[in-house]
Amino acid sequence: MNNKNFKELFKRYEGNPILTLENWPYKVGAVFNPGAIKFNDEILLLVRVEDRQGYSHLTIAKSKDGKTNWQINSVPALIAEQEFGEAIFGLEDPRIVWLEDRKEYIITCISFFDGVACEPPGISLIATKDFLNFKRLGRKLIPPNKDASLFPKTIKGYYALINRPIVEGRADIWVSFSKDLDFWGKDRVLIPTRHRAWDSDRVGLGPPPIETPDGWLVIYHGVRNTASGTIYRMGLALLDLETLGVIHRSKDWIFGPKESYERVGNTDDVVFPCGVVIDKKTNELLVYYGAADSVVALAIANLNDIVSYLKKCTRC
Repeated sequence: MNNKNFKELFKRYEGNPILTLENWPYKVGAVFNPGAIKFNDEILLLVRVEDRQGYSHLTIAKSKDGKTNWQINSVPALIAEQEFGEAIFGLEDPRIVWLEDRKEYIITCISFFDGVACEPPGISLIATKDFLNFKRLGRKLIPPNKDASLFPKTIKGYYALINRPIVEGRADIWVSFSKDLDFWGKDRVLIPTRHRAWDSDRVGLGPPPIETPDGWLVIYHGVRNTASGTIYRMGLALLDLETLGVIHRSKDWIFGPKESYERVGNTDDVVFPCGVVIDKKTNELLVYYGAADSVVALAIANLNDIVSYLKKCTRC
């Protein structure tokens, strides 16, 4: 196939990067990896903000169109709380879903286990109804673990949580189940790494799963270690609506570092999606991603095009 004739599924917003440290109303070192949700007719981003000490917290930024005129809160929305066992290193990489049965938003983010040897990363679940008041729901999965999000609805009566533990040195995407968001089990590998491929060294969830008539759409990141460093790119998978088994998965990466703001930064060659918002009228996806661990950028795609592409892909 002539590469010039290949249709890219995701297009970069021409105004990228949409958020940088220069936009921030207080002194910071970097802004990246935001969770995203439609809230009160605005797009709300919960942005990972790294201070100049190197620790992270989460701050809210809001926009009517999700592209311009961002209103950024002058104080963090969420910081690490040692009374909940979260080490001072902070909170990272949030994902946000609305759970209709609970009538609340659930935020999953990385925190670090205070008082445990080496303070390993784990997953904090935090509930809110208004993004003003927050309730910690605890950290029940064994660390080290990262890259987590709930499915936005129960699966056969269970809450399902995508997560990325390190098991026997492997960094695969797993899924775990719970009746109450408290006790978790039935854990199994969902999307494994692939030998010598672009996603050979690590895989991890991007934004929360998206329900479509053809299955759950999963946008994930894959990592390959090279002689000059690691490269983070994006891939796609489609899961069965009931069993969550993988029915289609892209063999190729579909979005990777290309522009200068993605290739050079605090961590070079990184695109790391955490948030997505869907325009139900146009089926347009707004995918918010961190670029080079330094700025927030936006990629736009059509949901129908993505699903059509995936349905032509094999299972593995």
